[in-house]
Amino acid sequence: MLLFTWLCMVPAAWAQAPDDPAAEAKTQLNQADKELKAIRTALPDAETRETLTPLFERAMAVQRDADDAQAALQPELDQLDTRLTQLGTVPEGTVEAREVAQQRKSLTQQRADIAAAVARAKLLAVDAKQLGADIEKMRVTQLSEDLARKVNSPLSPSLWRKFARDVPTDLQELGQIYRQAETTARKAIAQHGWTAPLTGLAVALLLFFPLRLWLRAAGRRYAQSERAPDGRLRRSGLAVWLLVVGTMLPGLACVVFFGALDAIGAIPPRLEKVVFSIQVATYIAAFITALSAALLVPKRPSWRLLNLDDTAAWRLRKYAWGAAALTWISIVLMALNRAARTSAVTTVAVDGLIAITYMALIIAILVSLARLHRRQTDEAAAKLEAQAQSDGKGKGPPRRSGWIVIARLAGHVVVAAAVIATLLGYLNLALFVAQQLVWGAVVLLAASLLMKFADDLATWLLCPTSSVGRTVLLTTGLSESRVVQAGVLLSAGLRICVILLAVMALTAPLGNLSALYGGLDTLSKGINLGDNLVLKPSSVLYAVLAFLLVWAVMQAFQRWLTDTYLPKTELDAGARNSISTVTRYLGIIAAVLWSLTALGIGFEKLALVVSALSVGIGFGLQAITQNFVSGLILLAERPVKIGDWVKLGDQEGDIKRINVRSTEIQVGDKSTLIVPNSELITKTIRNMTMGNAQGRIQIQFTVPLSTDVAMVRQTLLDAYTDHVGVLADPAPSVFIDSIANGQVAINSFAYTSGPRAVYGVRSDLYFTMLQKFAAAGIALSSPTDIHLVHEPAPQRDP
Repeated sequence: MLLFTWLCMVPAAWAQAPDDPAAEAKTQLNQADKELKAIRTALPDAETRETLTPLFERAMAVQRDADDAQAALQPELDQLDTRLTQLGTVPEGTVEAREVAQQRKSLTQQRADIAAAVARAKLLAVDAKQLGADIEKMRVTQLSEDLARKVNSPLSPSLWRKFARDVPTDLQELGQIYRQAETTARKAIAQHGWTAPLTGLAVALLLFFPLRLWLRAAGRRYAQSERAPDGRLRRSGLAVWLLVVGTMLPGLACVVFFGALDAIGAIPPRLEKVVFSIQVATYIAAFITALSAALLVPKRPSWRLLNLDDTAAWRLRKYAWGAAALTWISIVLMALNRAARTSAVTTVAVDGLIAITYMALIIAILVSLARLHRRQTDEAAAKLEAQAQSDGKGKGPPRRSGWIVIARLAGHVVVAAAVIATLLGYLNLALFVAQQLVWGAVVLLAASLLMKFADDLATWLLCPTSSVGRTVLLTTGLSESRVVQAGVLLSAGLRICVILLAVMALTAPLGNLSALYGGLDTLSKGINLGDNLVLKPSSVLYAVLAFLLVWAVMQAFQRWLTDTYLPKTELDAGARNSISTVTRYLGIIAAVLWSLTALGIGFEKLALVVSALSVGIGFGLQAITQNFVSGLILLAERPVKIGDWVKLGDQEGDIKRINVRSTEIQVGDKSTLIVPNSELITKTIRNMTMGNAQGRIQIQFTVPLSTDVAMVRQTLLDAYTDHVGVLADPAPSVFIDSIANGQVAINSFAYTSGPRAVYGVRSDLYFTMLQKFAAAGIALSSPTDIHLVHEPAPQRDP
């Protein structure tokens, strides 16, 4: 009985198993509404930028949830609209069937519920977006207030007296944090043992020392081996490898160690943000040191990417270590200040010391750059002087290194502004400016390295001599120049991405990256162009991929048709060219239609676009359209084809190519005449080889009436027969055209294999005919030339 009951309940359970998208979306909207109210409640208590940033991220999450709910409900709403449309409207004066009326009522109610949910989702998305904008304005306002806040100058004795008075209290707070951390760690180790901390420490040391050093050495060995790609990619690729290894492994070591402590509960809640700040600071400091190692390479000058000597490379390497250490210390100290809740005077003093240290570091870097610039200038001047003495010609002053001059000028201006701000008491502004200068230099150097690597990688990948380039050549059939052009375009795209990342990194301290991510998320969901047409980046990518795929398939099919199938048919060259050309354009049309379908543009919308374009065609593209249609007519009717000898006006020649817009004709001087197709359709053209490919020779002359015309006829026929260019069928013929004024007019015809051979064969026949007539004593008539000469009248004597 139980088994029977269970079997009866299975279909009902299966029917309820699929999740209801509408129910899930409504639940998601309810949760988003509660979250939005919670954000509004917590907003008045947010006093710092650090507390506003999580609220902004929560608001953006609410907006995404609302958009997702709308996206889940919209297809069901469209489906209900379609079903109601199929039911139609009830005509007046008629009674609808009961089942249909109930179905209409149910569908109408469902549509009303879902439409209300969609409207609610849209309203929640708008509210969340507006709340996020308000939070972002508050955060920017607080940043401006922090930078404009003025405190006692570091030169003021009162500041240090207050600092000395508050130091014992702050030390007690820090000691309390230390004791809390020690107590928590002892309890966790007593409960879980030393296994997790020691394992985390061992793995961290393994990542930081042996594995990091081994990976760096392996990268250098590979770059120096024959397996590495040729060209500049060796150096830039090695630099990127050193940057990745030097950044990731120290950061992973720090994360593993603290993760092991957190796994046993050895980190108190009060220090969780401090631990996170230590991890972030470790990644940033490792990135700075790894970047300096990748660019400067003090021990291997030949692999150095920057134009620096060894002395400058070693000094800048030390300064990079100093900047990394100072960045790590400043981030950790700020986190400790917030965790220990130290006094405002202590915070001001610490910020002032960090700002002064940053400025001292920047001044030292500027001094090194100035020395490097002087050495380069002296070396260039010495070379110019030596060349002037050897050549005896003087040259202009050496050109300065542009990036060094710009760096020195920006550094001097920023340092001067930071010093003035520090002396006036604007310590937050001075610290912010100094940190931004260091961070900006790091970002620009990293961007320059990545741009070099992107350019080298793209040009190597799509180089005709590389393995990838050869594969592309063999699979696509493109020319080497096209593959090189694709490499240049790929390089440009990658460098644009690097520039965007650099801009994001530079502007990160000024604004909230979550706002940018929110904008990118909104962009990824598409731009509404009206008429239910949403343009999404993914749709654009799919459209491009669809076009390339269909175009590649049609290109392969056209090559097979042209090279393999059509030569084995009985079609002539003109017919094969017509079929190949039509296939090519059909492939382009198919690729365009497929890409438009991937974009979500149906044929009904495409008809609107075509109707809009027809206006432009009527005004500005009439000639192009006329030539295009004429080309289609030429390919279909084939009044002329490739290989025909045609005469158009005073020009004649062979047709070499028929395109959709124009036709190429090679004339006698080997130049190419490009004729619009409309000229071949609307004007009279003489096709010398359309009906018959043979050429005809006509020779006319006159002889005196006393000449033996039988001998003339036989001599002329023998000349025709002896020439290899004259066809035996049709046979040559000689006629007497007329007899008048004592002259006999002879007219003769012969045929050649084609009209292109007529001119040369006729010239040979003239030479042969004149020689034979001279040997036989046959004289040709010459026209009578009568000159009337008037004698001058005799002069009279005076």
